[in-house]
Formats: sequence, C-alpha cells, structure tokens
Amino acid sequence: MKAIHVIVTGRVQGVGFRYFTQHTAIEYNVTGWVKNKDDGSVELVAKGAESDVTKFLANIEEGPSLFAKVKDVHIKELNDPQDFQSFEIIY
Repeated sequence: MKAIHVIVTGRVQGVGFRYFTQHTAIEYNVTGWVKNKDDGSVELVAKGAESDVTKFLANIEEGPSLFAKVKDVHIKELNDPQDFQSFEIIY
C-alpha cells in the first residue's frame, strides 16, 4: 500500500476539481479525502495499491477539464497513514 499527501496549485477551485478527484479515486480504488484550502489550492490524501495511486496521481496532474489548470503538484509520501473506507470530499 502507498499513501500520499498532495497539494495541487493552479486554477483548481470552482472548476469541479474535488469532484473529479473523487471520481478518479473511485475509478482506481483509492481511498482518502480532498478539500479546498483558503489559499486557492486543493489538498488531498490518497491511499491504495502503489500502481493504483500512481495512475490516480497521473490523472490528478492533468486535471478535470479545459477550465482547470494544474500549475504544480507537491507530493509527500506518508509513512503511517490512517485507514479510510472511501474517498470523501471535505467541505
């Protein structure tokens, strides 16, 4: 299992990025959460099989649509992540 903490910057709020992230996580059997941050970035934690997390992350780096524009993705591996039952959007 692999777990990561990610901060995504760019035009990632108000463009369906959290919903895209949740849908992509479900597609790749990844659990965790995603939320908007006050500074305009999006924060997420994702956990799953290493190959699934890698595919999930590749999609996140592209973003959901022409309206979103991912500028940078900061990734940090987590050594002792909590267990999640699903992938949630946190408001």
